[in-house]
Amino acid sequence: MNFDFSFLPKYWGYFNYGVLVTVMISVCVVFFGTILGVLVALAKRSHIKILNWLVSFYVWVFRGTPMVVQIMIAFLWMNFKSAPTVGFGTVELDFSRLIPGIIILSLNSGAYISEIVRAGIEAVPKGQLEAAYSLGIKPGKTMRYVVLPQAFKNILPALGNEFITVIKDSSLLQTIGIMELWNGAQTVLATTYIPIEPLLFAAFYYLMLTTVLTAGQKWLESRLGKGQKA
Repeated sequence: MNFDFSFLPKYWGYFNYGVLVTVMISVCVVFFGTILGVLVALAKRSHIKILNWLVSFYVWVFRGTPMVVQIMIAFLWMNFKSAPTVGFGTVELDFSRLIPGIIILSLNSGAYISEIVRAGIEAVPKGQLEAAYSLGIKPGKTMRYVVLPQAFKNILPALGNEFITVIKDSSLLQTIGIMELWNGAQTVLATTYIPIEPLLFAAFYYLMLTTVLTAGQKWLESRLGKGQKA
């Protein structure tokens, strides 16, 4: 089987800028999703029943429905028609589509990260809490200065996995016309009428991204492991 990659010199920019858009979206999603996940995890530990119920409902909805459905509902529901469209190399960033996409992916990611954070907090030995309380440290400061730093070390590998997942899931934003990597590949396909090679090249780009992130995650885990042994 012969492959035809003759389109690459002319359409290389669609893939390169598509990768940059994908990475930008993923960084924003993991950043906001982590903040949201920590807040939700802390809220689930609250003794305020209505707050506990609300965040549990949020996690239940976003973990129990397909992401593509969430993306479409968010795009149709959120009105950002006045948002600008900005040229970005060979692609255009339509912020009326990009903003709802980042919001809904962050909400989805936050639901999963909240469970990761909750597990990380519960993995901290209860003796740490008791020692902090015996020293007269208030519960809020105990959570901030004693529990969360240790929990963060426990959940860092899982956050790396979430980043990799978001990189791949960002391809679903092509359903609302965001020009990320996968949409760029489909644009090349539609322009050149070359059926599979643009998709194979996009898949190769995704594979390289996730491979680099996986290698970085393993390096970080080894560093954390050395620190714990020390």
